[in-house]
Amino acid sequence: FMTLTAMDLVADAKQNITEIDLETAKQAIATDLILDVREPAEYSAGCLPGAINIPRGVLEFKISSHPDFQYKQDSRIVVYCQSGGRSALATEALNKLGYSNAVSLAGGFKAWSENGLHVTQQ
Repeated sequence: FMTLTAMDLVADAKQNITEIDLETAKQAIATDLILDVREPAEYSAGCLPGAINIPRGVLEFKISSHPDFQYKQDSRIVVYCQSGGRSALATEALNKLGYSNAVSLAGGFKAWSENGLHVTQQ
């Protein structure tokens, strides 16, 4: 049995999910649910417009009772974190929970902000 690293888990997750690029994410902001799976302090320092924060650590426990995500199994959800690792794991978990249209933002918040795209403060 080979022990896996966190990066191995992320690489595995990325084989099973859909990742989107910044251009696709920019379009999605107008219509889709935007889920920030970073920690609350990261979120409050700056996030994508309209993003809802449910940290990765509690995602599976909180998502179905969160008012913005209740009865939204079919909605497109753009998931992001700081650089794309946590969001890949989170998207894989969401897909398993029946959120079949959850996608992960490649490069995460870092790529978004480094490309000069609009960031809001919470």
